[in-house]
Amino acid sequence: MGMKTWVSIVWLTAFSKNRMLVAGACIVFLFSGVISPRAIAQDDSRISIVLPTDNDAFFRGAGPEFYMGTYRRPRPNEKPGWTAGQYGFVRNVRRTSQGVIYSRFHEGIDIRPLKRTSRGEPLDEIRAIADGEVVYVNERASRSNYGLYIVVEHWWGQSPYYSLYAHLKSIGVSIGDQVDQGAPIGIMGYTGRGVSRSRAHLHLEINLMLSEAFNAWYDDHLKRAAPNHHEIYNGLNLVGIDIASLYLELRENPALTIPELFTRETPFFEVTVPLGPTLPDILWRYPWLCDELKDWVPEYGAPIEMGNSWKITFAASGLPIKFEPSDEVVDSPKLNVLQRSSIAYQYLTNGLVRGRGNNFSLSESGRRRIDLISRSVDDLGNSGW
Repeated sequence: MGMKTWVSIVWLTAFSKNRMLVAGACIVFLFSGVISPRAIAQDDSRISIVLPTDNDAFFRGAGPEFYMGTYRRPRPNEKPGWTAGQYGFVRNVRRTSQGVIYSRFHEGIDIRPLKRTSRGEPLDEIRAIADGEVVYVNERASRSNYGLYIVVEHWWGQSPYYSLYAHLKSIGVSIGDQVDQGAPIGIMGYTGRGVSRSRAHLHLEINLMLSEAFNAWYDDHLKRAAPNHHEIYNGLNLVGIDIASLYLELRENPALTIPELFTRETPFFEVTVPLGPTLPDILWRYPWLCDELKDWVPEYGAPIEMGNSWKITFAASGLPIKFEPSDEVVDSPKLNVLQRSSIAYQYLTNGLVRGRGNNFSLSESGRRRIDLISRSVDDLGNSGW
């Protein structure tokens, strides 16, 4: 990477409940050099999670007893309806020349109730999967497809992760509450669009947060369509990891970390984006996404020279799994599909990529996702490209 002289506004910040509070700014002159990451002693990155209900059929391999799926009559070579409650591409059956595929991504897992009243009302208690702080509560079911939902923040290895509990009947915690692992937080229900009493379940996710600049991004792209009632805890800003694999692999390897889990993800496409004024906001929370930042102490808003652009690698779901500094100069996002297919990419990438074979481009939703992920921490009003 070439050396550059930088003149930059450095924002001095403090944190409260994962929200940045701007304390001031100063002008910093950086002459012909690169800010080097600093080695630090890593916080405990060990993960301890438990199931959120008494339904433990998951660990016995009894999928139909654990997952609440969709009602459909499967045709030959199709999966049964209960598999739609799993994590991954498990919904919206498509029949192609290469066989049956499932084109809609499910970001969490749907857990069946064990207890119901004589009228079919679910009674299962919902409990926190790990120690953490309640950072968001949606108390108006009509404002989200999740219905009534709770978000709890957990810190593992100096990074925040967010468990989300959706379709609740009632909520027993408030924003700011500290909850212990296994503490009751609500009752299972069927609030939210498309969930009937017979399909009552808990939708559970573990998420990364994409950007603190989400509110500005939403105003730029989606404000006219609908108001954002949920601020940065909107589901569009929380991207789910493979929670089912995490549960299972932790039983075999209790020392497993989320960064290690990410190394198992299959890269599907990559996008090169112009370098912003500072690091993309997501890297301040998850510096392990970039090899060059794994042992770096974040100093929020400080400029860093890492090249001319970022190459961001994604799983098919749109989960960012790796950032790499690049010397390539680009004026706008440049897409490369790594897993070429004759099947339309819109079915393989949750609508983020269009085309097929060697002909591909980002869809409008794909461009919006890239804009959100590549926004810089001090870029609260406009995208970096």
